[in-house]
Amino acid sequence: MSRHLRAIALAAAVQATAAFLPAAVSAGSLQPNELGRVMILEYHKVDQPEGRWTRTPANFRGDLERLWERGYRLVALNDLLDGRITVLLGTTPIVLTFDDSSPGQFRLIEQDGNWVPDPDCAVGILEAFERRHPEFGRAATFFVLPGADPPNRLFNQKDLAGRKLQYLAAHGYEIGNHTLWHANLAKYPASVVSRQLATAQEWIQRHVPGYRIRTLALPMGAYPQDIRWAIEGAEGQAAYHHDAVLMVAGGAAPSPHARVFDPYHLPRIQALESELSHWLGYFERNPQERYVSDGDPSVITVPPGTLDKARRSPGAKVVERP
Repeated sequence: MSRHLRAIALAAAVQATAAFLPAAVSAGSLQPNELGRVMILEYHKVDQPEGRWTRTPANFRGDLERLWERGYRLVALNDLLDGRITVLLGTTPIVLTFDDSSPGQFRLIEQDGNWVPDPDCAVGILEAFERRHPEFGRAATFFVLPGADPPNRLFNQKDLAGRKLQYLAAHGYEIGNHTLWHANLAKYPASVVSRQLATAQEWIQRHVPGYRIRTLALPMGAYPQDIRWAIEGAEGQAAYHHDAVLMVAGGAAPSPHARVFDPYHLPRIQALESELSHWLGYFERNPQERYVSDGDPSVITVPPGTLDKARRSPGAKVVERP
């Protein structure tokens, strides 16, 4: 398709899509920009009361509502790493991560003889929101602690730990490595680092055989003395290989289609009211910095004059926006 014809088709698609977007998005002038930045949000406790490391269930629901209204749509962390972003034209991908496997992230309750997510835990809230807004999607990565003391050992329902991990793996969520018991990897030699990471993976795979853990969130953001220890290693028969290493701060991440994208130094935004409000406001004021989908995962649409900033992805064509 010529550049002129693509411009006509893109304009028509934007106009057709506007009717399906929230007013806060369709009233704006967001043009496709798949070199824009992406927010990876970092949650910890979902509980009472609100605090430095705690988001209340009510405020977490409010976070999802704000993201929905502003045109953000959930994507899995692994899909972001692979550049496989399939959100609707004119919307923006966002990634949710949860550290430390605390009880309020995922609690099961018995209902009519079945175990179901507590409607006030993060998983229950996410699924209820998706039922109301299917286009928002369902995706989150849980960085768990298999060997931590209660209440952070695999969400603190000992007899249901395996059921929970299997549920996450089967329902569109991802499980990530966060070490065995939240170890500060900067303090230890290679043997301890590899033991922490390989053993954590081994514990998870006892419950979900064959599950591949692709991502590591660093406790306290502390890298080991050699980053290669965090990326791959082994302990006995258990070997690990991480495709990404996540920090605890740093702001919005570069687009996975950008040359500057570094999966081993992925920044995150802590999901505090102040941080979340800051970044939502930042992208409202600076829409040209926000990743905006063109709706076609086979084409990477970038702003004029930025082809040299994009990296080539197998199976995808990079084109400048008219």
